[in-house]
Amino acid sequence: MRILFSGEPWVHYGQIYVQSDQGLIAGLHEAFAGQRNGLCGAAEPGALFLVTGLHTGKVGFSVEWHDEAPPAGPEWEEIVEASFRPSSSRIGLCQWAGEAWWDLDLPLAGLRVRYCASGMDAGRAADTRMDGEPRLDRYLLQFWPGEPAPDRVVRQTGETAAYWHGAVRDFPSAEELAERRRQARLAEERAALAREREYARRAREQEVLDWGGRPPTDRLRAASGYAQPLAALDRGLVDAIADAAPEVQRAVARLAVRRAYDGAGLTGVGWVAPALAALDDGGALPAPFDDQTGVWNHLFGDPAVPSTVIPGSANFSRQAAALPAIFQAGERDPLRAALDAVWTAQFSFGTDREVVLGEIRALAG
Repeated sequence: MRILFSGEPWVHYGQIYVQSDQGLIAGLHEAFAGQRNGLCGAAEPGALFLVTGLHTGKVGFSVEWHDEAPPAGPEWEEIVEASFRPSSSRIGLCQWAGEAWWDLDLPLAGLRVRYCASGMDAGRAADTRMDGEPRLDRYLLQFWPGEPAPDRVVRQTGETAAYWHGAVRDFPSAEELAERRRQARLAEERAALAREREYARRAREQEVLDWGGRPPTDRLRAASGYAQPLAALDRGLVDAIADAAPEVQRAVARLAVRRAYDGAGLTGVGWVAPALAALDDGGALPAPFDDQTGVWNHLFGDPAVPSTVIPGSANFSRQAAALPAIFQAGERDPLRAALDAVWTAQFSFGTDREVVLGEIRALAG
């Protein structure tokens, strides 16, 4: 016989455990599912759920290894037996919530375990043992090699043990627990699927609102850029531009830039005119438009550039609103070029926006 542990571990909620590794502790119903004894729960693989009389405080506790089944000592009031097989090489006696752990030198093999108790009724009656108070209940775990066999109650004397033996026999069986878990899992899967469908439905509804009352076509999705905000502003215009031929879309982009620049008084500025000509010819934009950052220095630093506000606004520069449209008009995709140029240019139209958008709509067909 070898003593694997001897001491006074702390128990809480009348529980202490043997675990393989320091994983999660099985619940009461899972640990005792299908058992006859209510003191040593061994239904969950690799773990033992041990019940004590004392609710909170220190109890006497010993763990022994035997090469074969030892005789049941007459000094023990309660004795139960069960089968146990560790699920890992590290096995330990564990306090409630994993507050302390003591390694137990047990083989990774099929074992039989005997759980003995004395003083359970006194421990339960006291409920709590404070430091300095006498010990009320004590326990012994004995392990030896053994084949799997049903758990059994070897000796039952007190009311506390009788209560637990009776209680666990009303617990659901392992099969019932498995079915409950299966049903709970299926219910969660159904709920998750319902949530996904509801999310998708709301996303579709929101998309319709975002795109001006109709879902976007694949072509509009592919265009990206400012297709969506322009559709929210005027879906009919977006659809007309999308349905137009590529050369018409290019013409729409040029018209949007022209009207924005005309309204902002930029068309006649010396360094702007060559850029508009290059846009009409489909060529690269000349300096200073070849530097999208530096061109702003020309816009705000050249006294020849007018300084007006967007019609209907308090202090928004019409020139600053118009300038970026020429860059959008040069996008490789003609549909994106048209949509982005119109979206950017329309900010500069102010109170004239509907008139200019009407002209663009007429061109798009």
